[in-house]
Amino acid sequence: MDEAIVVGGGIGGMAVAAALGLAGWRVRVVESAPEFREVGAGLAVTANGLRAAQVIGAGEAIERNGYRLRPVGTRRWDGEWLLRAPDDGGTFMLGIHRQRLHDAVTGVQDAELVTGARVTAVQAGTPGGERARVFWESADGVHEAQADLVVGADGLRSVTRSILFGNALKYSGFSCWRAAAPDRTLDDRYAMVWGPRAEFGALRISPDEVYWYGYVAMPSGQVIADEVGAVREYFADWAPDVRRMIEATGEVIRHDVWVLERPLPRYTDGRVVLIGDAAHPMLPTLGQGANSALEDAVSLGLLVRPGQLRAGLAKYEEARYRRTQKLVNRSQWMGRTGSHLGRGQWLRNAMLRLTPPRAALRNAARILDWTPPGSFGAEAIDRR
Repeated sequence: MDEAIVVGGGIGGMAVAAALGLAGWRVRVVESAPEFREVGAGLAVTANGLRAAQVIGAGEAIERNGYRLRPVGTRRWDGEWLLRAPDDGGTFMLGIHRQRLHDAVTGVQDAELVTGARVTAVQAGTPGGERARVFWESADGVHEAQADLVVGADGLRSVTRSILFGNALKYSGFSCWRAAAPDRTLDDRYAMVWGPRAEFGALRISPDEVYWYGYVAMPSGQVIADEVGAVREYFADWAPDVRRMIEATGEVIRHDVWVLERPLPRYTDGRVVLIGDAAHPMLPTLGQGANSALEDAVSLGLLVRPGQLRAGLAKYEEARYRRTQKLVNRSQWMGRTGSHLGRGQWLRNAMLRLTPPRAALRNAARILDWTPPGSFGAEAIDRR
């Protein structure tokens, strides 16, 4: 049986382990952390991400452990509506805690899982020729393994990407507070709230829990002794519901947002392929980071079959590069016209008020218009 090594055990890594396993690969996942856990608070699984999850059998668990939401438009920092979607807009999202999404995709994979494994080198090998090699260090020494396929799913600061392409990261100029907080007052609606060089959003992720984020302009590496106090102060004059949500929160996390200095020329090299943030990190303004990683994972399982590596990787490159670079570019555009705006907000706001809501919905729906390649359904991978 052909062997695949997945570097990274996050959402994308566990999803691709499931997809490759169902396609007939023997899979090993190597993860640097001491356990397979997801760091963060919440996110929204959109229609495209759910379609991908259904292919590997994780869709039902995501729906069961998430909360169905209606995107309803965009508001100004003081609560005024800029664009309000019609009630019958037809789009939906599933709010879910990141760990529950991770659990859902972990539960459908059947791979060998190795933790505490810090990858130090990757040799790409050649399709049809020399196998790839992965080297890692762990508490019991230095290890080396050969594989017919290596998947770099090791996130934003990907060691795999650094070894193969060396592309540097650059700071976006923005940092993001995130929290999951107890709440029973927010309903099933989700709206973005835009202010000067900032964005706030809150979405229900369970009947008694809400995930919220505050995405704001900030110097990189800022050290804040009291993060909760800082986020309360930052949003102190925003809409009452925004202030209430933050005031009810006792603990927050914050991460600076980084992207690639320049796009990768491709996602494959020899027998190695990159997925998710390792390949195409994007601003959070589009909400497609995890969703695009799920798309990547399922596409790889559908297109790259054992014994057909060269042709499969070419198909994967064709299927994913243009799609994901469009998402990266769209996230940048959303930032420039949305939360990254400062003094030019008045013009943007005026234009939004004049935009027909259904036209805006159609434009947004194009982002989610994705179906799995191949047989376009959950039967596309022959289940063992």
